[in-house]
Amino acid sequence: MRGTRSIAVAALAAGGLLVAGLPASAADTDGFGHRGATVQELARGWHPGHGHGPKPPTAGEPTPVAEHLVTPLTFDLDRRGTLYVGQAFAGTLVSVRPGEAPQELSPSSGTDVAAVSTLLGSVTWAERGGDQFQVLSSVLKRRGHDGQIRVVADLLAYEQQANPDGAVGYAFTDLDPACAATLVPPFAPYTGAVDSHAYGSVSLPGVTYIADAGANAVLKVDHRGRVSTVAVLPPVPVEVTAEIAGALGMPDCVVGHQYNLEPVPTDVELGHDGWLYVSTLPGGPEDGSLGPLGAVYRVNPWTGAVKPFASGFSGATNVAIGSGGTVYVAELYVNQVSSVTRRGVVTPLVSLNQPAGLEWSHGKLYVSMDVFGDGKIVSLRVR
Repeated sequence: MRGTRSIAVAALAAGGLLVAGLPASAADTDGFGHRGATVQELARGWHPGHGHGPKPPTAGEPTPVAEHLVTPLTFDLDRRGTLYVGQAFAGTLVSVRPGEAPQELSPSSGTDVAAVSTLLGSVTWAERGGDQFQVLSSVLKRRGHDGQIRVVADLLAYEQQANPDGAVGYAFTDLDPACAATLVPPFAPYTGAVDSHAYGSVSLPGVTYIADAGANAVLKVDHRGRVSTVAVLPPVPVEVTAEIAGALGMPDCVVGHQYNLEPVPTDVELGHDGWLYVSTLPGGPEDGSLGPLGAVYRVNPWTGAVKPFASGFSGATNVAIGSGGTVYVAELYVNQVSSVTRRGVVTPLVSLNQPAGLEWSHGKLYVSMDVFGDGKIVSLRVR
């Protein structure tokens, strides 16, 4: 649970998400599962793949609305069209008004900046200090109408106290004792470690919901800054074949058993049906050898019920809810944005290089792209 599979979760911010799937003490560079991902790891996971071309609904040509951004993994825009962008590698929050250059709103503090959302003139974001192996701080901040910045909630303190997935078993959980005794990290069984990396958020009147990639949970922060757990997302099981075991140097006794990867939630949005829609980028090798494991879940904000909605995504870093309840998913690892019907049917929408963040506004889909290079945000009319 440590880190996020930082998109930097595939590359998200310089202190980015971590590789999800391994305990804090078991990070590896070629192992079976990651605890989270730093921005650097997300960048390594990305490759110049090919999308499958746009299919209905259809998207128009991308129009640049902001340029020369540094790892713009998450962003939001207000009713006036002003963009608020978390620059992961730079550790800064900037605003971009239409036709103007970026303006710094929060100076760099050496932390990862993510989970950006806006509401009625205020902007909320998260900052995380530390690296893939250790989290030193994780807070939710807000900048109000008056330009004053305050800490809304200490997410790390809550994680240390509650550790929502502390009882969840990852890696192998069904091996006989003799086989389990031969395993060492990152393959040995473990439970959710203490980690927090808020990667996505949505701000609503009186409450902010957070996709915490480190905690493997959806959190709620109320108007008083009180933090609570809405839901813990389920592990992602992968059956270990003889080929996988051989490639990773695992003993034969694990063949046929399931390895449970950490789910690593990356974004959260409120759907038209009143449920939360949460994207996940599970831990594991970024070379695609285990298949496209990303998914979107529906989460009931009142009961915490979690239901699968759509799956089969490669590097699901962000979601957006469009007209008619259509869900859009950024697939960083295959340079593609896909659409999902209300019944969970997935179709490719448009091919874009290194897409990461998504937002919907007034019939347009906004996408951050080229996030590991000269980053930009584009808008596309979707019909």
